[in-house]
Amino acid sequence: MALASTVGPMPISVGNALGIMVHQIPILGNVVNGQWSPLEESVVVQLRLPRVFSAVLVGAALSIAGVVFQGIFRNPMADPYVLGVASGAGFGASLAIVFGVGLSFLGLFYSIPFMACVGAILTMFLVYFIARTDSRIPVLRLLLAGIAVSSFFSSMISLLIATAGEGIHVAFNWLFGGFPISRWEYVNVATPAILICSVAIYAFYRELNVMLLGEEQARQLGVEVETVKKRLIILSSSITAFAVSISGIIGFIGLIVPHMMRIMVGPDHRILIPSSALAGASLLVLCDTVARTILRPIAPPTGIVTAMLGAPFFIYLLMKSGKVEW
Repeated sequence: MALASTVGPMPISVGNALGIMVHQIPILGNVVNGQWSPLEESVVVQLRLPRVFSAVLVGAALSIAGVVFQGIFRNPMADPYVLGVASGAGFGASLAIVFGVGLSFLGLFYSIPFMACVGAILTMFLVYFIARTDSRIPVLRLLLAGIAVSSFFSSMISLLIATAGEGIHVAFNWLFGGFPISRWEYVNVATPAILICSVAIYAFYRELNVMLLGEEQARQLGVEVETVKKRLIILSSSITAFAVSISGIIGFIGLIVPHMMRIMVGPDHRILIPSSALAGASLLVLCDTVARTILRPIAPPTGIVTAMLGAPFFIYLLMKSGKVEW
């Protein structure tokens, strides 16, 4: 985070960037007396740190959600968007961009993340009720319902973009994912929600470990599989919804980071969940820093850079390890 805060049109030393960050912390900030200028502090605090913090939150949230979905479905192709949350969020954001839904009482900067979050959460519940059979949620029905709903909302997004007019550039930037309009207001709203969901998910690490053996074996070992699945699906979809609402749709992180960390640290969710959160946050901060500097003054969407940098690294790890343990 300190290194990312040094990069930009105004070069700032790592020591000053780190000192400015510590200076913002109550109590600790009183013991830091740096030699940075007011302009440097303003650039770091008001322009760069909101973007860096947003990348940390989103990277950690998507990685945690990816770990959970891959564990529940026991499917290496599962990612945070498997239930159509991304398409629902994209549809909500596109509505706000194209037709100004919610602009009258929220304003442009607030209506896009608000509508994206609403769309994502409503999509989650729609998929849940479609897939539900009595009191059970069969995994196959859940996956198929997610694919169907995701396809429907993707087509609706395409229809909205075709009629977007001047808003087409904003819509495309949001759909590709990134942090060009990151604000402290977004961070302040998303941080408590993502932290609460993350802690709640981590509380289920034992159940996730047992469920890797299969649902039948998990039931025999005393795990209430259906109850655990429902809670984890709601928590993981919610954390994805909050992440997507402030960043747009950033692919790759939630799919590949859990695989990377499973290769490195093993399948134990007690270690896998926090290590994936740290790796996802670090990787997304790195990718976002590259995105805003590599083609300056043009900044490509961060989602494009995540795939360009991450996919070759993952292929290297996969070839080196030879297998992925489950």
